[in-house]
Amino acid sequence: MTAIFIYVTCASREEAGKIADALVESGLAACVNIMGAQESVYRWQGKIEKASETGILIKTRDDLFEAVKDKVLALHSYDCPCIAAWPVTKGHAPYLEWINAETR
Repeated sequence: MTAIFIYVTCASREEAGKIADALVESGLAACVNIMGAQESVYRWQGKIEKASETGILIKTRDDLFEAVKDKVLALHSYDCPCIAAWPVTKGHAPYLEWINAETR
């Protein structure tokens, strides 16, 4: 089992909570951290934008990435949300085992 962390930005704390609940309840994530409000500066459709967003960090398995992505897309309000993953290359073995045990 390869654990991954997936970072997603959300339009609001409420949206982040809705996505987090759905992922954990469905067994697609062992845990989702909902981070505090953050200010984002980005280019969208040729224009520089600024927005307040809430980031989430999803702890899951590599083989569940597509299912997590599909669930996030179904619940997310953005046309093109940030959904980016990276592998966990090292970690506390009992913690990584817990991620495996808590995901389907």
